Amino acid sequence: MIFGLLAYLLWGLFPAFFPLLLPAGPVEILAHRVLWTAVIMSVVLTVVKGWGQLRRASARTWGLLIAAGALISANWGIYVLAVNTGHVADAALGYFINPLLSVLLGVLFLGERLNRMQTVAVVIAAVGVLQLTFLSGQAPVMALGMAISFGLYGLVKKRVAVSPTASLTAETLVIAPLALTYLLLIDGTFLTEGPGHTALLVLSGLITTLPLLLFGMAAKRLPLSTIGMIQYMTPTMQMLWALFVTQEYLSPARWVGFIIIWVAVAIYLADLMRRSRSRSGRSVSTPRGRD
Repeated sequence: MIFGLLAYLLWGLFPAFFPLLLPAGPVEILAHRVLWTAVIMSVVLTVVKGWGQLRRASARTWGLLIAAGALISANWGIYVLAVNTGHVADAALGYFINPLLSVLLGVLFLGERLNRMQTVAVVIAAVGVLQLTFLSGQAPVMALGMAISFGLYGLVKKRVAVSPTASLTAETLVIAPLALTYLLLIDGTFLTEGPGHTALLVLSGLITTLPLLLFGMAAKRLPLSTIGMIQYMTPTMQMLWALFVTQEYLSPARWVGFIIIWVAVAIYLADLMRRSRSRSGRSVSTPRGRD
């Protein structure tokens, strides 16, 4: 639980970190995130002696890893763009929508089935997204971009037959040459804004990697329902940041769309809690066999 709470706490504080990287642009920040995450994860994979997984990986697995790398890079880039252009609320909305979108992708591509409450939650969330898109006057492009990219990333990761550590290493390594080429070609800020700015750009790799590693440790030890509950800590923190720190304006129509989606989230979480209690009750009532 501590690992999970720390992971989501760090993700929730991202809106405070990325503005510190200005005047670097969103693509330059993304390139540094990818490059330094690749360096850190290469060290981590060396320590845990996991390179053999990647050497033995099939061409299909590497194709999936390349797709995963492209999707997570897109997600990171959209997030930085949202935070550094005053759209933290859209970033939070993306994280609120994502779990519901993941449920829908599981139905469409993995043959998973929705129970009644999950179906209701997905339908209500869809109504909220449509309201934001067509009635609020400002389509949630960044929120949808984040939710779709991360939802598809999760779908691809379901099919990758290597450990999460090896997967993240490969995902960033396949994108790292593009990131490095971009940084070498542009007139960037890495060496022009002082040593503090340079250190922060390098630190972006650690800031990216640490919560992912903490999440991986938590996911191995916590039930999925618990992960589902605490994951909303991140967008809640980011929404509070948008309202009280950056003081973003949300029109009444946008508030309506957000509230509709929050209702869907509440139904989804209620279903998780109900199923968790049901499983706990069955495990307690099941008689133990003889040793």
